[in-house]
Amino acid sequence: MSDIALRVDSVGKKYLITHQQRERYVALRDVLANKAKSLGRRVFDLGRMPVEGARPRKEEFWALKDVSFEVKQGERVGIIGRNGAGKSTLLKLLSRITEPSTGRIELHGRVASLLEVGTGFHPELTGRENIYLNGAILGMGRAEIKQKFDEIVDFAEVEKFLDTPVKRYSSGMYVRLAFAVAAHLEPEILIIDEVLAVGDTAFQKKCFGKMKDVGREGRTVMFVSHNMDVIANLCKIGFLLENGSIVVSGYATDVIKSYETLSLQCNNNHDLSEGVLFSENIIDLNSFKITEVRIKSLDDVSINKIKTFDDLLFEIRFFSPKIQNNASVVLFIKQLNGGTILRLASMPDFGLEMDFNQGDNKVKCKISGLPLPAGIYVIDVGLAIPMREWLCMEKEICTIEVGAKDIYGSGFPPFDQHALAVTKYQWEFIDNQSS
Repeated sequence: MSDIALRVDSVGKKYLITHQQRERYVALRDVLANKAKSLGRRVFDLGRMPVEGARPRKEEFWALKDVSFEVKQGERVGIIGRNGAGKSTLLKLLSRITEPSTGRIELHGRVASLLEVGTGFHPELTGRENIYLNGAILGMGRAEIKQKFDEIVDFAEVEKFLDTPVKRYSSGMYVRLAFAVAAHLEPEILIIDEVLAVGDTAFQKKCFGKMKDVGREGRTVMFVSHNMDVIANLCKIGFLLENGSIVVSGYATDVIKSYETLSLQCNNNHDLSEGVLFSENIIDLNSFKITEVRIKSLDDVSINKIKTFDDLLFEIRFFSPKIQNNASVVLFIKQLNGGTILRLASMPDFGLEMDFNQGDNKVKCKISGLPLPAGIYVIDVGLAIPMREWLCMEKEICTIEVGAKDIYGSGFPPFDQHALAVTKYQWEFIDNQSS
C-alpha cells in the first residue's frame, strides 16, 4: 500500500479580477444611460482598435501556478509565505472547496479542514447537531460519531452551550468546537489555517498538542501560520510559497530561514522619501481594502527614517464599500518570525469606535516613544467590528526598519541582542553594609 497521503501535480488556480480606479465614482443616471447605450457601444467596439496602454476591465490572476508536491502519511507540514502568496488558496483546493484550474490533486483518505470561523457549520443547528452533521459529511456512521462525542465536547469546553444554535456562539467557542470536531473524528488528513489565532493561549496550546498527537497516530496535518515558532515546533516539513509558487521546500527549520531572508529582501511597494510604506490603487468596490500606510512625524510631516524611542504617526487610508458604524482599526507590529510585539487597536483598547464613510477613509495612530530596538519589523493592518468579525486583514502588508539610537546617553545604543522591546529605566546600588 502506498504511504502517500496526498499528491499535487502541476496545480494552478486562476481568477478573473476587475479593475476600478479609486477616484472614479459612477452616478445612478450614468449607469442608466450606459445601459441604454450598451448595445450600440458593443457594435461600435467591434470595429475599434485597442488603445495602447489602456487598462483592461478584467484581468486573469493566477493565485497558484504549477504547484507540485507529495506528502506522506503521518507528516506534519507547515505552509508559510507572505500575504497573497497563495497559502489559503492551496488549502481550499486540498479541502475540495474549490477546483483547480489546471493540474490534478490526489487525496488518500478522509479530509477534515478548519479554514475560517464558521466553515462547515450550519448556524441554525445546535452544537450537538453540528457534530453529527460534520461526522456524516466525513462519511462516519452515527455509532462511530457517538463513540467520540464526549471526547469532542470535553476538548471544546462547550458542554453548557451544546444545545444552543451555533450562530449564538462567540468566535472563540466556534473555533473550539470546530477544531475539536475536525481533530477527533479521525480524518486521515487534517487541514488547518491560521484560524486558531482566534482562540485563547491555553486552547491554542491544547490544539497544537492535539495536532502532534494526530501526526504520531499516522495521520497527516497541513498547517498554515505566520508564527514561525509554532511552525518550527509543530512541523517537520515546510513549503514556502511566493507569488503562487513553491520556491523552497524541505525541513521546516531550513524553510523558515529562507522565509526570513525573503522577508528582509521583500519589496514593500513604498517610497521612503515620502514616508509611504504601502500603496494600492486597485480596489474591489464591494470589499473593504487597506489602500495606503504611511509614517509621519508628530507635526504631520512624512519621514523616511525612524529610530528607537522616536515619536511617530502611522497614517492609514482604506476603502469602505458602505457606511459601517462602530468599527475599529487595528495595527500589529510583529517580528519577522511572526510573533506579535505591539497590538494597537482603536477599539476596545483605546475606546474609540469609528463610523467608516462609504469610499475613502483615513485614520492616524500616534506612538509616543517607539519601544523597539534596532531591527526590521512586519506590519499587519486590519479593519474589524470589535469582538465580532474582521472586515479585512492585510497580513505582512509592509515592513519598517528601526535604527539604533543612544537612548540612555551612554555613548552606545542599547544591547538588544535578546530584547523584543526597550524602555527607559535606572539602576541604583544599595550598599547594605552601610545601612
